[in-house]
Amino acid sequence: MSTIADTVSVPGSITDNGLFIYPKDQDLGGVELKQFVNYYQNNLLNQYQNKMNLYLGKHNILTSKTHRNGSIDNRNVANLAHYVVDTYNGYFIGIPPKISLSDTVNNDKLQAWMNRNSFVDVLSEVSKQVDIYGRSFVFVYQNEDSKTHIAFSDPMHSFMIYDDTVQQEPLAFVRYIYDDSNKFSATVYFSDYGVQVDNDFNYGEKLPNVYGHVPAVEFFETQERQGVLDNIDTLQDALDKALSQKANQNEYFDNAYLAILGLRLPENTDGTPNFKLIENQVIYSPDADAANAKVEFLTKPDGDTMQEHLLDRLTNLIYQISMVPNLNDEAFSGNNSGVALQFKLLPMKNKAQNKERKFTQSLRNLYAVLFSTGTIIPESNKDAWEELKFKFTRNMPVNLADEADVVQKLDGQVSDETKLSALSLVDDPKSELDKIANEQSERTKRAIQDSASATDIQKSTASASALASDGDTTIQKVSLNGAQITSLVNIVQSVAAKTLPYDSALAMLTASFPFNEAQAKEMLGNAGKGFNLSKDDVNGI
Repeated sequence: MSTIADTVSVPGSITDNGLFIYPKDQDLGGVELKQFVNYYQNNLLNQYQNKMNLYLGKHNILTSKTHRNGSIDNRNVANLAHYVVDTYNGYFIGIPPKISLSDTVNNDKLQAWMNRNSFVDVLSEVSKQVDIYGRSFVFVYQNEDSKTHIAFSDPMHSFMIYDDTVQQEPLAFVRYIYDDSNKFSATVYFSDYGVQVDNDFNYGEKLPNVYGHVPAVEFFETQERQGVLDNIDTLQDALDKALSQKANQNEYFDNAYLAILGLRLPENTDGTPNFKLIENQVIYSPDADAANAKVEFLTKPDGDTMQEHLLDRLTNLIYQISMVPNLNDEAFSGNNSGVALQFKLLPMKNKAQNKERKFTQSLRNLYAVLFSTGTIIPESNKDAWEELKFKFTRNMPVNLADEADVVQKLDGQVSDETKLSALSLVDDPKSELDKIANEQSERTKRAIQDSASATDIQKSTASASALASDGDTTIQKVSLNGAQITSLVNIVQSVAAKTLPYDSALAMLTASFPFNEAQAKEMLGNAGKGFNLSKDDVNGI
């Protein structure tokens, strides 16, 4: 860790991973902010710009000086950096993560807010920026209608300052810009207010902060704040250079020279050959002794094998060090073994798992800010961020038959919600369980309504439907299999047909089904009331 006082005259420090640290018990004023911004501009901004240039294909080979001085000078870019970032980001978050709450009502509100704010798209952009820069930020704000929104903010124009406690909590979030006339402006967000900053680093009037937190969260993949490009930038430059030299050599070989030795060509009156030697790339040397004349192309040294070896080595090293496999490699695509495929993907899988842990932490911090206002879920549930469930799914080809087989084998071992979460085609297991329960409820109602004693039983069904609408654990809220539904229908039919006493049916429903006595009575309705087995009936049984 180096102190920022080595460069500027304010308290604070800069860690090896580029974190700005400032004492929690001291005010961060305009003077201190200016020193942080200047340090950021002079020491960090250029690094981030180089990383983005690497991703965009604006590589050093395009602007570097050359010794070729007008000769063949190809400048080729093989932008594997772009391929590595997009492949890894697609693998990590190509399938949107599932973020949910256990409470159904709050979860519905959460999902609706995420859809309105294109949360998945914002998170995908944040993930890509983390791969490029090593870090990114999500900024929370209220629009004109006091609705809570989010936006991503790249580290080219924003940074976080943390306090000097052990937890290193966010102290201030800074968003700044220098316009075309090099005029500075910024907004600094503290946990209790925000403030505009002018070109002279003077603070303006305080702006309200309704969150009670610094309204921004940093996302990163590693504690060192390294992205996938940090360790392959020099390899990418070497690959561009080797590829350009290869193109130069190929073009140079195409310009082969024809040597005419010991053979006199027709001449002009001034004694010069009547032939365009330079334009046709001819080396001409006449000799009176034409018996040993030669006409042949000159052979140039061929370094193709060495160059190809270098290109292959650089390409393989880029994939190996970035931990992103080359999906176009013949050895990779030609192996259909699931185990072999998993081994090839293991480095990237391990890398993605570490990123998932960091993102889960940052997402939980983000929702702590989002839930604080009561505009997404009720403010009384603002601590629900602690109960959030996150499920990331790697974007890989899936075998639905294998997944279904796993779910079947898990039957009776885990909950239905856990089983459904193993299916890639199910986005929301809780919602899917509700759909299954509703379908089973409808099937039961139709079966009862189609029975012979429809009058009494329909009343029972109507009562059950009313009970289900109140949110109790009735047939609409309980998952019943086919055999259970059939048994339930038979019991109600037997009571209506007066072949089964009401009290006996009531005991059977409460003992065999997940109904309490009140719910069982609602299911039976008035069917069979007053009917009891006679003594003769009992003796005959």
